[in-house]
Amino acid sequence: MMRFRKYLFSILLMSGPLFSLAQNETEKQLIIQSRIEFISEQLETEDLDLTDVIAQLNYYFDHPLNLNHASMEELRQLNLLSDIQINELLLHRELYGKLISVYELQALEYWDMSTIRRVLPFIKVDDKLEQLHVNLKEIIRNGVFEGFVRYQRILEDKSAYQSVSDSILQSSNSYYHGDPNKYYTRFRYSYRTNFSIGLTAEKDAGEEFFQGSQANGFDFYSAHAYYAGGKYLRTVALGDYQIQIGQGLALWSGYAFRKNADVMNIKRSAIPLRPYKSVDETRFFRGAACELGLGKFALTSFISYKDVDATVTMDTLSNEEIQASSINLSGLHRTNSEIARKNSLSEFIFGSNFRYKSRSFDFGLSGIYQSYGSAFIKDTTSYNQFDFRGKETTVFSADYSWVRRNVNFFGELAYADHSSSIAALQGVLIALDQRASVSFLYRYYDKAYHSFYNAGFSEGSKTQNEQGLYSGMRLSLTRKLSLNAYVDLFSFPWLKYQVDGPSKGHEYLIQPTYKPNRELEIYFRFREQSREKNSRISDGSVTELEANIQRNYRLNLAYKVTESVRLKSRVEYVTLSRESLGDQDGFIITQDVIYRPKSSPLDLSMRYALFDTDSYDTRIYTYENNALYTFSIPAYYYRGSRAYVLLRYTFFRKLDLWIRYGVSVFDNRDSIGSGPEEISGNRKTDLTIQLRLKL
Repeated sequence: MMRFRKYLFSILLMSGPLFSLAQNETEKQLIIQSRIEFISEQLETEDLDLTDVIAQLNYYFDHPLNLNHASMEELRQLNLLSDIQINELLLHRELYGKLISVYELQALEYWDMSTIRRVLPFIKVDDKLEQLHVNLKEIIRNGVFEGFVRYQRILEDKSAYQSVSDSILQSSNSYYHGDPNKYYTRFRYSYRTNFSIGLTAEKDAGEEFFQGSQANGFDFYSAHAYYAGGKYLRTVALGDYQIQIGQGLALWSGYAFRKNADVMNIKRSAIPLRPYKSVDETRFFRGAACELGLGKFALTSFISYKDVDATVTMDTLSNEEIQASSINLSGLHRTNSEIARKNSLSEFIFGSNFRYKSRSFDFGLSGIYQSYGSAFIKDTTSYNQFDFRGKETTVFSADYSWVRRNVNFFGELAYADHSSSIAALQGVLIALDQRASVSFLYRYYDKAYHSFYNAGFSEGSKTQNEQGLYSGMRLSLTRKLSLNAYVDLFSFPWLKYQVDGPSKGHEYLIQPTYKPNRELEIYFRFREQSREKNSRISDGSVTELEANIQRNYRLNLAYKVTESVRLKSRVEYVTLSRESLGDQDGFIITQDVIYRPKSSPLDLSMRYALFDTDSYDTRIYTYENNALYTFSIPAYYYRGSRAYVLLRYTFFRKLDLWIRYGVSVFDNRDSIGSGPEEISGNRKTDLTIQLRLKL
């Protein structure tokens, strides 16, 4: 009788208002683009490699996740669902059995239409049970090989590439030792999410290649072997890997989502262990790790040893390290000083995370020990006197997540033994119904707390010296109109760099979205950020703090002209108010055209942009389309225009070729950049060529 009711209910749903089930590359790219923008807008940097963030979405687009058999961990890996929605789906399966079709998702109380549309390209519903435990024969027979080769370059000459004598080159940090070409290559053999073995190599622009300081070819190599799917030995990783624990207070390698318009995405969804496939040269571990499991209990243990770039002081007599003052995170080795810092400090880490996991409750305890080859000793200033000093530290943490019907409580408490300090986070997500959800988060990070790898929810760049209260709200006002908004109030109890006193600030965001049909989506965003900084006006005795208020106004329109052609238009205006500098503003207008015919091997993306800002302080970051796993989030500033064309061509069904050509022209500049990066003239041209082989 229950199955009969399910069939009847599904028929009634299908006879009501339908949503399109069309899934194509364009839909996937739009969703992935929004994920990347969420991260990049808060980090405000052009140099990002988010391969590990979006790799799962790319995989599940090619191999949709079966909702009838998906585990909580697999559903979390999508980063598109809240734990409330995941828990409701799992409970629905327990009570009513397997889903009949994706239309049945409309019956779930906390799955709104926007969520369903967002996950559709990455999920499926059928009765087929995939093999849970795989063997070597299955891996060899049905695995996938993927190889990438990429070339990138800024075509104009930069100051650092001038030809100078060897004596000047060896004594100055104004010149690069290598050429301006950037090379990337990656080879990977994988089977579903159960097995992966791969090698990645990269040379940045300005670094030497098979000569000088890079006699071994590429500047950075990364290799991994990974297996998941055993009953007791659930996962094991050798080589380079990533570890994520709790809410990121104690340990989190890689990037994590920060404040964004998706107000229900403030909770970290940790993937305890996964292979490392990116080329960020610092945010990973190198060694071995494994997860052992028995029923609802799991133990993840790891050990890592690698050399990192650091500024170290050497003993002139023994040529041994005396102390280190900082770790360099850029991964660039172009000048004498950058080359000298390369792999100059050894890093050793080991730890364990013990977890209990059920459908609605998750609890973990962790301990992480970390040491370096030399002690960190830095000059003490007023703002950095609570920074980490010493050679080793141990961090302990406890985290939890509890879902009770429509409420998800989560949090983490971490303790650093070297300073006897804590970091604490407590949050709650509440789904009132399909039309309304709210979120709250409080964090307290002691001024002396320190963990080398972390990604706690924060306003600052570190999980340190911060207190804050966040509140978000998502409303579906009608089937066509929704509203997202949040407010974040924060303070910094101790001094910061260029902030000579305790400071405070706030951030507001409101974003109404109008989507009358599948073809059109319009949203308007207003965001205000206020932070206190040192005044530029000072009598030399006491530096006063002043509010630095930035307001962004954005109007975004996306329109599907046909199944093959999409248009995206954006206007963004920014104002910056600061008493000692006066008022500044800037704007950008972008027009994108995306052409992806289903029956053609050719895809085409184009953009034309106009921008005008008073200074670099009013720069605007905007995501640009690029080759797969290539990320371009440039800052637009000063006055000028930019255009690019991205072509993707598929041939022999196994090869994909991307070619991207972009040009920026500045109307009021005789040169672009400064120092070694300076380009003479007002034009900057970038080229990307990438070839992928998939077997």
